[in-house]
Amino acid sequence: MKISGSTQLALPPDQAYQMMQDPEVLAKAMPGCESLELIGPGEYRMKMKMVLASLSGAFEGKVRITDQQPPTSFKLAVEGTGKIGFMKGEGLLKLAPAPGGTDVAYDGDVQVGGTLAAVGQRMIDVTAKLMIKKFFEKLAA
Repeated sequence: MKISGSTQLALPPDQAYQMMQDPEVLAKAMPGCESLELIGPGEYRMKMKMVLASLSGAFEGKVRITDQQPPTSFKLAVEGTGKIGFMKGEGLLKLAPAPGGTDVAYDGDVQVGGTLAAVGQRMIDVTAKLMIKKFFEKLAA
């Protein structure tokens, strides 16, 4: 499933970029994230809870930040597995100066499998967009 969109943060690009590289900030901003622990350069072990329709479950996985071009772009990859299935996603985030802050454009792919995939593409799409919206809202706060 393709995911793309954009949002604006009321921060200068260099500050917005640094925030999105900080594991403490990422952990607080990612919906359902319980912990994010550094395990290597740009790589983190993640524990999170995911809720999708009537399904919920704990996931363990990794978050990787690659192809860093401060302060204009980077790739973010997330993968996790749990009793209700798996999820894997990768996206490119591009930051550009804008009046009053920074425009953040994102473009990527998300895959889900197992019981999670059984809830249907439309529900997964709506939930993914909601999680991205919440992520940027928490980041802005």
